[in-house]
Amino acid sequence: MLKLQNVSFAYDKEPVLKNISFEIGKGQNVSIIGESGCGKSTLLKLIYGLLHTEGKLTWNDEELLGPNYNLVPGEPFIKYLAQDFDLMLPLSAAENVGKHLSNFYPVKKKRRIRELLEVVEMEEEADKKAKFLSGGQQQRIALARALADEPEILLLDEPFSHIDHFRKNNLRRRLFSYLKEHNITCLVATHDSTDALSFADRTFVIKNGGIYADGTPQELYQTPPNKYVASLFGDVNQIMLKNLRKGVSSRKRVVLYPHEIEIVKKSEIEAVVKKSYFKGESFLIEASLNSDHILIDHQRELEPETKIKLKVSEGLIEKRLS
Repeated sequence: MLKLQNVSFAYDKEPVLKNISFEIGKGQNVSIIGESGCGKSTLLKLIYGLLHTEGKLTWNDEELLGPNYNLVPGEPFIKYLAQDFDLMLPLSAAENVGKHLSNFYPVKKKRRIRELLEVVEMEEEADKKAKFLSGGQQQRIALARALADEPEILLLDEPFSHIDHFRKNNLRRRLFSYLKEHNITCLVATHDSTDALSFADRTFVIKNGGIYADGTPQELYQTPPNKYVASLFGDVNQIMLKNLRKGVSSRKRVVLYPHEIEIVKKSEIEAVVKKSYFKGESFLIEASLNSDHILIDHQRELEPETKIKLKVSEGLIEKRLS
């Protein structure tokens, strides 16, 4: 179990993280989300041991000590993949993956390198020097290298940021399946909602230096405590209750995703279309609902200034108000 108790850190006088405390079970995949500069990367560096904190960090009850205690920062059973990859550019992709593996058993080493290249779909580029690889290819090699000497904890900072969209989803499935099979604890700092929703067992939202929200991806997505949390998963509306219910004067606001607002033939709720954006499978409709600017998912493109009738489930409204 990874345990943090009252972990704080400041690069200058203003603290980036303040009294962070949590426990993560072995083999769990945890996504860490929040706006840029909130401290996601800093938290990973603290766990790895690159930064010092007066708080306490333990793994299986063994204290993790930072650079004030270790001449060489980091722990051998923790691997940290930063955003700069840190590859040896003159070496081949395969040589980079096996850089920290023992040469005592060359056949075993070669087999391990091949296995990891398959995980990140880089078998065909095994002999190509790292300096000739694209940014996305280098990122995949860095992922494979982080797994080479199988870690107990894997810390990933925006691990798919340079990878082509068409390849990203399959790579994520392969990687996180591999981590589950080998019971490797993983923390992923990410801006990508797919990392936070599809593959995490648990999600931390960081804001103002602390854990602002903590729950399963389903809990945080389906019952977001506020607009900030909901917005980390994509487009979101915050609509005044009086614009959703006739005869209501309350200025309370309801957080709704675009797909939760339905365009219907009959309704007392009327909005005016401003613009349509093609998304592939559907259109995102930008509209004006009295004083609110809203976004709606719809199957067809709608002309500007078209008047539309809207429906939102009463049960959903009650759920978001509670």
